[in-house]
Amino acid sequence: MNCKFNGGRLEGEFRAPPSKSYTHRAIILASTADGESTIERPLVSFDTMSTMDAMRSMGATVGQICGALRIKGVKLHPPAKPIDVGNSGTTLRLLSGLVSSFDSPVTLTGDDSIKKRPMGPLLDALASMGVKCISNDGKPPVTIKGPNLGGDVSVRGDMSSQFISSLIMSAPFLKNDSHISVKGDLVSKPYINITLKIMRDFGIEVCEDNGYHVKGMQRYKARDYIVPADMSSAAFPIVGGALSGHVTMKGFDAEDPQGDKKIIDIVKTAGADVKIDGNDVTVSISKLSGCDVDMSEIPDLFPIVAVLLSTADGRSELYGAPHLRHKESDRIDSVTRMLKTLGADIEPTEGGCIINGVKKLKGGTIDHMGDHRIMMSAAIASLVSNSPVFMKDAECCSVSYPDFIDTMQRMGMSVCTD
Repeated sequence: MNCKFNGGRLEGEFRAPPSKSYTHRAIILASTADGESTIERPLVSFDTMSTMDAMRSMGATVGQICGALRIKGVKLHPPAKPIDVGNSGTTLRLLSGLVSSFDSPVTLTGDDSIKKRPMGPLLDALASMGVKCISNDGKPPVTIKGPNLGGDVSVRGDMSSQFISSLIMSAPFLKNDSHISVKGDLVSKPYINITLKIMRDFGIEVCEDNGYHVKGMQRYKARDYIVPADMSSAAFPIVGGALSGHVTMKGFDAEDPQGDKKIIDIVKTAGADVKIDGNDVTVSISKLSGCDVDMSEIPDLFPIVAVLLSTADGRSELYGAPHLRHKESDRIDSVTRMLKTLGADIEPTEGGCIINGVKKLKGGTIDHMGDHRIMMSAAIASLVSNSPVFMKDAECCSVSYPDFIDTMQRMGMSVCTD
């Protein structure tokens, strides 16, 4: 689907889509639980459907009923054929730990983008636990053969928190207790906090003591579970309100461990008018000023924060996130190229970018390279562009925000599709 985003003014209320991170984890834990779980308000997207298909291939029953997922957990078995994760790096990484519990080899693969995603630190950690791992120089396809018996393991923390989450989530299945320690800097720690929260919600306690300690020989407990709102997706209309409009997010949870709820603080620091009333957050347009933002724990916000500050007065620096180069695209490079195409004054750095705000962007045709967050960020950029923003394959937003285009149109953005 080709799209022309021609700006406008965002007005009204929206409810953020369900969290992709929570949905992936809920599907996996419910599929391994003792009993039947109902997952209310899941995000059903290309990525989470990859996780559903993978769990079905290992014996779980995963069905959709009236917008919810009904999942009957089992003692999983190795799949009959390789697991194809599509474009879902989360599926790839979280399931790598899980399949290491099997004593038969399991291959995980995906599309061309997935085959470029680094897996080395996780595979090295699994190998230190006695698991045989075969890969393409640390990248998919990967073949993993256990059984993983547990024990002490160290894993690098400076590339992806998903490596750590994978080891923690799979630890209850293993014969022995596991202690996962992190080497070096830990990036994106809020995503590990999400993992810990949902594991506890499904009946497993994790002790945090110089790492993460999990007892072996356990089963997750089935339950009814409501997926929280996705703050990384909510960031797009929130920034839209700060740039051009007056929007209210319904269902904000200040206690949720999602790091991306920091988008509220970021738009406020930049100068937007922000009001919080219980579970409602209202963001309105105001004069924005440049600011510096540490992206180390909130890398998924990098594209939309760069758009937010592209027309703010003065200089801004986004820093602390070299791991952005290992996302769906090299996001430092792709965000810089996208915004330069649209007329921004932006230069890449090792861990982010430097932006000197311009009065308006000029619009243009961008290549999002299939990256959903680049696509949605460019659409929001049209709100401060003199001319339309054109792009192909806009449906890639379905990875995380299937209703993005409809929501933007309902709230006042001018969108033409063909």
